Amino acid sequence: LVHKISIIVLFALQELGVSTNANYKITFMLDSAAMITVHTPRRGLIDVKPLGVIWGKFSEFYSKKNTIMFDDIGRNFLMNPQNGLKIKPFMKAHLNRDKDKELLKLTQYLKEIAKLDDFLELNHKHWERYLSKKQGQ
Repeated sequence: LVHKISIIVLFALQELGVSTNANYKITFMLDSAAMITVHTPRRGLIDVKPLGVIWGKFSEFYSKKNTIMFDDIGRNFLMNPQNGLKIKPFMKAHLNRDKDKELLKLTQYLKEIAKLDDFLELNHKHWERYLSKKQGQ
């Protein structure tokens, strides 16, 4: 799963303890420092996280076919919408750590899509529906 999927984790991993936990295999972490500014007719100037930087630098391992990026702000993957999966915001980590199950469900989704050679046919907007269908088989 480590080389099959590059996970771009875009929220406070330190608050969750993910970045220091040996059970997680994070390939890349991009924060706001990696963002670039683009102009869109609809939204004007916005900052986005360009996956093309990773694909260009590590093209032998990563491409549009095997990369997924999680973010609670959909415009952050405006340049690569097919590779973005919008998650629910994680609020007040110190209070909600035990209640938030979003990443647990996403783990199951990642295990399912890791079996695929190409993510381009997926619609990550409907990841929960895809997961339900796969688990029902």
